[in-house]
Amino acid sequence: MNNRLYGNLIFELSKSGRKGYSLPKYDYKYHTSDLPEELRREKDAELPECDELTVVRHYTNLSHNNFGVNDGFYPLGSCTMKYNPIINEEIANMEAFANVHPLQPIETCKPLLKIYHDLQKSLAELTGLKEFTLNPCAGAHGELTGLMIICDYHRHRGDEQRKKVLIPDSAHGTNPASAAVCGLDVVEVKSLSDGTVDVNDLKSLIEQYGSEIAAMMMTNPNTLGIFERNIPKIAKMVHECGGLMYYDGANLNPMLGECRPGDMGFDVMHINLHKTFSTPHGGGGPGSGPVGVRDGLEMFLPTPRVVYHDSTDDYSVETDKMETAMGSVGAFFGNFGVMLKAYTYILSLGKKNIKMVGPLATLNANYIKECLKDVYELPIEGVCKHEFVFDGLKDKSTGVTTMDVAKRLLDYGYHAPTIYFPLLFHESLMIEPTESESKETIDGFIEVMRKIAKEAIEQPELLKTAPHTTPIGRVDDVLAAKHPIVTYKQLLEDKMNQA
Repeated sequence: MNNRLYGNLIFELSKSGRKGYSLPKYDYKYHTSDLPEELRREKDAELPECDELTVVRHYTNLSHNNFGVNDGFYPLGSCTMKYNPIINEEIANMEAFANVHPLQPIETCKPLLKIYHDLQKSLAELTGLKEFTLNPCAGAHGELTGLMIICDYHRHRGDEQRKKVLIPDSAHGTNPASAAVCGLDVVEVKSLSDGTVDVNDLKSLIEQYGSEIAAMMMTNPNTLGIFERNIPKIAKMVHECGGLMYYDGANLNPMLGECRPGDMGFDVMHINLHKTFSTPHGGGGPGSGPVGVRDGLEMFLPTPRVVYHDSTDDYSVETDKMETAMGSVGAFFGNFGVMLKAYTYILSLGKKNIKMVGPLATLNANYIKECLKDVYELPIEGVCKHEFVFDGLKDKSTGVTTMDVAKRLLDYGYHAPTIYFPLLFHESLMIEPTESESKETIDGFIEVMRKIAKEAIEQPELLKTAPHTTPIGRVDDVLAAKHPIVTYKQLLEDKMNQA
């Protein structure tokens, strides 16, 4: 068996008594290395025993099976897997930044406070909002923080009965989840056939719930990549009933340099720095989800907050200056290294070039859509923004599904797009190229997608059994989700049960 291609678990490479290294006995006079008896396991931890070379080769081979933007095209719709420039990493790894400690005296961190403050102001300018907090550690965390601000706003006005949140049926799944965690009730708003919000349905919901509405959460462009043209009208309707407008910043990328949520009437928003400002995806953390508010709502932002004093040209940290502030939503000031990468990205592009991000992302998406819509079903015609959704292959007579197309793409060295989301279409195939991909890369992807469409007609079984060139072939996705085996102990128990 070729270990490079197929691999073994590190436990399967283990040989009893084998060591990778040895250390001299720890015999310092004063030490506290021994764990208290009550914290020790009843038996030693079951760890693999391997020599160093075996360990190095094992994990190096595993790393070759990973796929990322640095390896190839990653057109994952909704998640905006854009390239993270190397300069971002180099700046973040500079000694002055990498060795800073969150507990060191504020007086020694004044240059870092300036970075915090300047990033807050940059984000405010780019989004048309008044003030930002950088404390939230992820997009969903930012969503929750934004909704908490909205709740505090209504509570401060004596409107505690406002517990309804209007959310379009095409929204990201985190929207209703965050609302529920915040103790709010979700009211679904229907979409029209073109993917945009049904204003008439919204009107009836406002008439029904009126004084109970706390906010409406929207993503623009929406999850289908369609620009919501009725935002000013929608914002007016929600504001007139006393609610606030919340902007999910997940799809901010195509808006960058073209239009601003604050100018459209949004009151609160979060930004996914990993989507729009080229910081790494956190995989659940660490990440960064700054939250911005319009003028008049900054009093509800969480603390601590970095403040600039014009009279002294100095920065300080405020924690409890305003009674309306919600307090801390996370440890310290958020994930500084992530913010630093976003700050570097903004400064690298500058005011002129950052205006090209949105238009280029939109151009790339529309180019792919127009080149493939004759072989893949396009449920919504017209200009999209940064992403678009096909409803599977146009010719469905062979039974080849979106899942089959996604699996076959792996054989050609491409990461598959998002599939079966959004739920508005049965065979959703969601593609987002971002602005950083070249025409040559996109043309190569288009060529492969057309080839797969041809294979689906001429060799359908080839797609139904794909992938064929990857370390692991077609897996049972349902079984993996229902019966995950994530530890070696589980694997052994599973084998014993099957014996």
